[in-house]
Amino acid sequence: MKINESGFPNSRRNFLKKATVTTLSLASSNLILSAADGVAAAATAPQNNMEEPWFRRITRWGQTNITEKDSIIYDIEWWREYWKKTQVQGVIINAGGIVAYYPTKIPLHYQARYLQGRDLFGDLCKAAHEDGLAVFARMDSNRANEDFYKAHPDWFAIDVNRKPYRAADLYITCINSPYYREHLPAILTEIWEMYQPEGFTDNSWSGLGRNSICYCEHCQKDFFNKTGKRIPKTKNWDDPVYRQWIKWSYEKRLEIWDLNNRTTKAVGGPTCTWSGMNSGSISNQGNTFRDYKELCKRADIIMLDHQARNDTSGFQNLADVGKIIHGLLGWDKLIPNSMAMYQAGRPTFRISTKPKQEAQMWMIEGIAGGIQPWWHHIAAYHEDRRMYQTAEPVFKWHKANEEYLIKRQPVASVGVVWSQDNSDFYGRDEAESKVNQPWRGIVQAMIRARIPYLPVHADHIDRDASQLNLLILPNVGSLSAAQVESVKRFVSNGGSLFATGESSLYNEWGDRQKDYALADLFKAHFINEEKKVRLENAIHTYLRLQPEIRKNMYGPQTGTEPEITGERHAVLKGFELTDILPFGGVLIPHRLDVGTQTLMTFIPEFPIYPPETAWMREPVTDIPGLIVNTLPNGSRIAFMPADIDRQFARYNHPDHGNLLANIIRWTVKDDMPISVNGPGLIDCNIYRQPGRLIIHLVNLTSAGTWRQPVDEYIPVGPITVKVKLPEDVNGDYPNLMVAGQRIVADVSDKWSQFQISSILNHELVVLT
Repeated sequence: MKINESGFPNSRRNFLKKATVTTLSLASSNLILSAADGVAAAATAPQNNMEEPWFRRITRWGQTNITEKDSIIYDIEWWREYWKKTQVQGVIINAGGIVAYYPTKIPLHYQARYLQGRDLFGDLCKAAHEDGLAVFARMDSNRANEDFYKAHPDWFAIDVNRKPYRAADLYITCINSPYYREHLPAILTEIWEMYQPEGFTDNSWSGLGRNSICYCEHCQKDFFNKTGKRIPKTKNWDDPVYRQWIKWSYEKRLEIWDLNNRTTKAVGGPTCTWSGMNSGSISNQGNTFRDYKELCKRADIIMLDHQARNDTSGFQNLADVGKIIHGLLGWDKLIPNSMAMYQAGRPTFRISTKPKQEAQMWMIEGIAGGIQPWWHHIAAYHEDRRMYQTAEPVFKWHKANEEYLIKRQPVASVGVVWSQDNSDFYGRDEAESKVNQPWRGIVQAMIRARIPYLPVHADHIDRDASQLNLLILPNVGSLSAAQVESVKRFVSNGGSLFATGESSLYNEWGDRQKDYALADLFKAHFINEEKKVRLENAIHTYLRLQPEIRKNMYGPQTGTEPEITGERHAVLKGFELTDILPFGGVLIPHRLDVGTQTLMTFIPEFPIYPPETAWMREPVTDIPGLIVNTLPNGSRIAFMPADIDRQFARYNHPDHGNLLANIIRWTVKDDMPISVNGPGLIDCNIYRQPGRLIIHLVNLTSAGTWRQPVDEYIPVGPITVKVKLPEDVNGDYPNLMVAGQRIVADVSDKWSQFQISSILNHELVVLT
């Protein structure tokens, strides 16, 4: 069935004032999105509520990131046709900052080299408005050329030796100088008065990162006025003044966010929002002093600049990022993400086409996590024309199914706790190994096991805990006293807890405490760190499973095998033919309370080369790797000092993933809203709308799952789904919105069970 045009009226006035009703197909553009040739059933998108501001309604974006040479070669009419083909509702157009693409009158605002009197931004903005599209005027505002520097040297960041910070031939501006406080607001005002874009976004709005301290007069004066202290000369996480500088630096970025929004809304009205682009990585946000929780309190929309996956995180990273940000922003607001049509990441080939399967899967997985698609090209002319074929099928499918992809609430019984302070003050300069890897290991284990989850900010546990049965702390070393109390309240109300590594051993500043703040729940106590060495120095270590059962296993016997003392715990299911598991980390002794059960103990490292030396020097210890207990109220507690989550992220060992999944199933008491059985690596996402249950299954199975790029889809199936139904959903006839099929389910006791014959890259199931 043919998709109708977007229906946006041609005039800017109508774009702002009139509603649009568009009839859409159920499963159009299934040339790359469907595993089967189904008959597309009709569906009708809801009417746009024009009481909502544009940033709540625009769900498909496009961006041609203009180069200076584009000023003389930009084929606007061709791109207008491309806008229509890809069904975008808004475009991001380069305006000013480092380079101006319009005839600016602001002194020292550098105009593009080849602009030659042309008003490229103005021409593009006019064309977009004529086509009924919203315009985000894109800024890039953190540096300037040498002429600017010579005119205002005090507006630029300087190091401890009073040398200016530079990026290639440009000079980096200071966040606290008149460049940000006067010059950029003047540019924002000028652009709106000349062109009236709907809003503004900025690619690199937050200035110097954490690894570069600025000592300019503006910074020194402001920091002294706020703290009474001098800016620290060196990085030292244990120095209270350095910590003050970190917090102060965050506050200065929030001031810029607020100033820019006051500026744009003063000239353009309350819907003329400014939204700086942000990373999808929490540690990267910390490195650039962008407090996601506080920014989301202020944001009308989050413009996400998270262009591509890497080999360690996979496609699933984008869905994970969508859930994290929506958990702060709310699920009623939008998060468009810049999705590169060129090869981004490592290596980066900016004017060469990324394989379409790689680009499309990144889009699809983002959509599954609540993110809106935004195609991104570098330059307005490409000799590699393949990139123009990538976005259209996904964007048309998105338009056809938009009503199921926004304004929905996630469904899960497991919450994974995180905080930016933990990344900053516990992770410090090792956030990748201490924070990111444990998170990634837990998330990947749940994706493998088809367990839906929700990210939960440590400050929002009380708010978000109502639908959850389990909280997971993946090495959340730093917790404030208030956050600790929130965890304890969750458990006292019957919730279960799974914590790993050093969770709760540090306070909010990253100072190690004498014992775990959650020791009364773990029933385990920290003793000392004498035997602990750096993670990188210990690889060939193991965990001994309890009780040992090899006496009755098939294999050679020595006569020294221990007697079998009982049955194994449920979390060790699947390991009936082994008494050991690979580990790869380091453990220290703990003191345990009465009532705990130790399911694994540590086997220290021993030589592995030459092979003749590879035998255990200390085969048995009492150092616990996994401790479980059940509280009188029925809450289940699993504490794993062994950082299996980190090891799984590092090595992708199936034993680690299976063990983590077992622990999660036991602690959550197998009370999960969905089970999905069948072959392949499938990311399962569940959402609710009034009268609907929406299941988005993304097939991550690929020869390039762990090494980009993907250039071929591998279908999987059949897939059997069993899902718990809300009261207002009967679930008799699931609609497959990619295959274009309506199938029959077996419904019993408010559970709907059905089978999907095959999934190519994804399937969206709607139950009503």
